Amino acid sequence: MFEFKIRKKAKNTLARSGVFTTPHGEIKTPVFMPVGTKGSVKTLSNQDLKNLGAQIILANTYHLYLRPGEKTVKKMGGLHKWINTPLPILTDSGGFQVFSLGTEKGHSQNKEFKTTVKIDDNGVMFTSYLDGSKHYFTPEKAMQIQHDLGADIIMAFDECAPANSSKEYFKSAMTKTHNWLIRCKKEHERLETIRRKGIYEDDEALRVLQHFPQALFGIVQGGLHKNLRKQSAQFVNAQNLPGNAIGGLSVGESKKQMFKMIEVSIPHLDENKPRYLMGVGTPEDLLECVNRGIDMFDCVHPTRMSRHGSFWTQEGRFAIKNEIFKTDSKPLQKNCQCECCKNYSRSYIRHLFIENEILGLRLLTIHNLHFLLNLMAQIREKIEKGTFKKFKNDFLRRFTKSGRKKIRS
Repeated sequence: MFEFKIRKKAKNTLARSGVFTTPHGEIKTPVFMPVGTKGSVKTLSNQDLKNLGAQIILANTYHLYLRPGEKTVKKMGGLHKWINTPLPILTDSGGFQVFSLGTEKGHSQNKEFKTTVKIDDNGVMFTSYLDGSKHYFTPEKAMQIQHDLGADIIMAFDECAPANSSKEYFKSAMTKTHNWLIRCKKEHERLETIRRKGIYEDDEALRVLQHFPQALFGIVQGGLHKNLRKQSAQFVNAQNLPGNAIGGLSVGESKKQMFKMIEVSIPHLDENKPRYLMGVGTPEDLLECVNRGIDMFDCVHPTRMSRHGSFWTQEGRFAIKNEIFKTDSKPLQKNCQCECCKNYSRSYIRHLFIENEILGLRLLTIHNLHFLLNLMAQIREKIEKGTFKKFKNDFLRRFTKSGRKKIRS
């Protein structure tokens, strides 16, 4: 059911185009996955995503577990049926949120509280940022939740160590990640056996889940240490899973450091399986990481920056509230085919943001996701034609050009 075929390898780079087959359709790679954290890509409908050409979306295990709960989603027939999408779905394990939200301030009934997280060899105890309630995630629990959610691709439970950790801590976190991967794989196989045998409750909605197998991806960790990254990549690859992911990057390190860790990891990951770089999604990063052999990406960046009033053009990133856009009748980007640019001016969109109108958030989200998804389509096309390297260099030369005083038309 899950198969990855490489269509074309680019010249003088590790970039390649391919197709990853899932129960809910084929995914052409390299691919960017819009993030629908709680079951929706913020401000957009499924029809919007179809119009934008999205091939797969990502949902968040941690948030869906806390609310409405994976059992509710399962009772409703799984994520695909519940959110009514035909697209493939990937769910992360919840590990990143468990650790990143473990020291945040929560609010419940006008009361503020501090969340906590405690890690042991068996799993992680954490308090909900919603109400302070206590929860315990183990590798087995992460698999059970994701099986109930019913995504096509599910992620192993890992420990994503803080970027400022010592090498000793990174090594300890990597060892836990490896041990947990073995347990995730074992539990996943147990649950897949149950699925194949059809041992489900006597409920038609639940039977829907019975028909769709799930692909487990392992995650490479190791911080910014070459020897740890190499060791982790070799271990994860040896598990012979349908795909491999690289985690723990784009968390505060420099671009140079991130690229170096990718370069260290890639030679030890099976080239005949998709390689997924977690949490990366700026135009320049997509190009540079495709160049280094990455096939799959996700990031909240395009939707988050939309909500803060920023947008991309081929000239770089800009803020819509800038005074120069007040009487600007041009679209966000000349010749852009997204719904936003074909129908609205910079002046009007700026007005929407100044007035806190929700339509402004929606329009910028449409534009920014179109920009990234269209960029990925161009990347696939250029790889196929053998001109990817020139395209990358030309794009970055224009996109990252410094010293701009105002946006160009």
